[in-house]
Amino acid sequence: MTTPLRIATVNVNGVRAAFRRGMGAWLDGSGVDVLALQEVRADTADLEALLGPEWDLLHDPATAKGRAGVAIASRHRATIHRVALGTDDDGAFDTAGRWLEADYAVGDAVVTVVSAYVHSGEAGTPKQVEKLRFLDAMEERMRALATDTERCVVLGDLNVGHRELDIRNWKGNVKKSGFLPEERAYFDRMLGAAGEDVATADGSTGIGAGWVDVGRRAAGEVEGPYTWWSWRGKAFDTDAGWRIDYQLATPALAETATGYRVDRAPTYDARFSDHAPVVVDYAV
Repeated sequence: MTTPLRIATVNVNGVRAAFRRGMGAWLDGSGVDVLALQEVRADTADLEALLGPEWDLLHDPATAKGRAGVAIASRHRATIHRVALGTDDDGAFDTAGRWLEADYAVGDAVVTVVSAYVHSGEAGTPKQVEKLRFLDAMEERMRALATDTERCVVLGDLNVGHRELDIRNWKGNVKKSGFLPEERAYFDRMLGAAGEDVATADGSTGIGAGWVDVGRRAAGEVEGPYTWWSWRGKAFDTDAGWRIDYQLATPALAETATGYRVDRAPTYDARFSDHAPVVVDYAV
């Protein structure tokens, strides 16, 4: 017997602003069981008040108030939760508000959900160095999860367009953070066949970790579907977007995916964030 499980992720770009713009109405009609949030930028009490008592809430705020912040809200009660991304011995590598793990009992199975928010970065600056350090730690943790956890999904705003299909104007972004070859190489390795040699975008060779990009598998070899559009100009109206919000699943969980969608707002004015929710149905 299988249990239906609907998991969604969205970068809310400030959860209080998102609810003022109508996120509550979307959530009420979404049928979501587990909701991963990024860029919460609010206190836990604010988040609890917005979501209501029917949600079991885990929240890892950023060290700097008003920055980043990840959360997982669920109709299921978490059995275990962790903030498990490594830091330097001197604590200089601050991952607070960017990585949160939770285990949920779903029927007879346990599903591990990770809400992740990768740095936006800026090519040639210390911000990019910090982003790559985070991606190093993320890859290491995902390899461990793939080994230790049968059903796991890492989802969120990962701030990298993996392939040319993932960015409308990819030619204009090849030297910009979000589409740099060294960033895309992490995804080549993480999504490569487990244990096999993988040629990567930066010209190196790595070992595949075996994760599945549920969105790309569902959509096929098409442009997008995009998940982020700038607030500025006509990007949303012309669909000049980026696909940077992902659900990356272990093979055992990915095989149970029965539906994938991007809840793109019908009009610019109806958006509650510059990101759209990414929703996947699983039959666990």
